[in-house]
Amino acid sequence: MGTILVTGGAGFIGSHVVDTYLEAGFSVAVVDNLVTGKVENLNPKARFYQVDIMDREALRRVFEQERPFCVNHHAAHINLRQSVEDPLADAQVNILGTLQVLELSRMYGVQRVIFASTGGALYGEVEELPVGEEYPPSPLSPYGVAKYAAEKYLSYYEAVWGLSCVALRYGNVYGPRQDPLGEAGVIAIFSRKILRNEPCVVFGDGKKTRDYVFVEDVARANLLALYAPSGAYNIGTGKETSVLELLGLFRRIAGKDIEVVFAEERKGEISRVALAIERARRLLGWEPRVTLEEGLERTFTWFAEEERVHEGHGA
Repeated sequence: MGTILVTGGAGFIGSHVVDTYLEAGFSVAVVDNLVTGKVENLNPKARFYQVDIMDREALRRVFEQERPFCVNHHAAHINLRQSVEDPLADAQVNILGTLQVLELSRMYGVQRVIFASTGGALYGEVEELPVGEEYPPSPLSPYGVAKYAAEKYLSYYEAVWGLSCVALRYGNVYGPRQDPLGEAGVIAIFSRKILRNEPCVVFGDGKKTRDYVFVEDVARANLLALYAPSGAYNIGTGKETSVLELLGLFRRIAGKDIEVVFAEERKGEISRVALAIERARRLLGWEPRVTLEEGLERTFTWFAEEERVHEGHGA
């Protein structure tokens, strides 16, 4: 089995993808600059390069050394809110950084690129849900625009250079290892707040919906994407869940009342989303296995354990 190079492999989703590839018997190399990725997320069986994807020469040396047959590109500027505040910084990493990866993949004869794209931020406001891959993207944030531009570059590299590419358009991914400080996943944030008896902040009226998909299901999609037909695939559940519904589930799981504070809505955020997954079912052989309730319970348990460890260390 050949080598898979995972960029962003010390991050929340990327590290789960690395684990899944290793369990399947692949040789895995990880590139991560550790700005949002964490050393403790790294699988010791993977070869690690602390390299920024913007550093072309350092990245080229990794390609030279590893000669991967597949590049799984998860390294990204991941904060949608920051992309609204600083679109240039977002484009630098999410467009130009992706181009570096694609160009080196072309030069070093990579057979397949798997790109971590976005579902919600890509489609924008949609009239009919769940939304399928054929719906014309209309992103409302620079983050969504950058992911869409990157997908267009994938199409170019496939059409002109024969580089086989898959874009996985994720719903709202959640689960163990998500950073409640850096990556702004609401489930991670709420888990931490509830465990610390702090109020949960809801932006707007709490009726905004998202399609929450468990990180292990997402990692499995990345495994199936190695040999599936090229193109874009939605990776979600096809179900809408509002922030208020999420809090209701948390109340049941935590077994206590939760203080909620409402704040002003944030710019660049869509109101509703759910991703149609028939294409992934048909061509990837993928569908989610973990229900939201089970996933929330597993995530909350993981955060509770983390809190105990930190308290034990006096943190």
